[in-house]
Amino acid sequence: MTRIKRGYIARRRRKKISLFASSFRGAHSILTRTITQQRIRALVSAYRDRDRKKRDFRRLWITRINAVIRGVGVSYSYSRLIHNLYKKQLLLNRKILAQIAISNRNCLYMISNEIRK
Repeated sequence: MTRIKRGYIARRRRKKISLFASSFRGAHSILTRTITQQRIRALVSAYRDRDRKKRDFRRLWITRINAVIRGVGVSYSYSRLIHNLYKKQLLLNRKILAQIAISNRNCLYMISNEIRK
């Protein structure tokens, strides 16, 4: 009876998985079972941290705005600024306000003075 050689499908699947994990260290880039586990873990982390990144950037913007706006007056804070922006119906999001706060503080001071009137 002649010998039957295996196909290439399993090899192709393992090769695709190993290319994904080629930058991992140690057995995580060599052993197929470990690669599969680390791949699942990496994809779960990537999925979770996409939302986390949005949250972290929002916190950063709020911190930057608050740090600059507290220089205006002792009793003035980030929450009062946002409240006044909504009252005056100015559509400036936190990202833009944070960029203004970093690049041009005087402009943010002018905005805050205008909406406080």
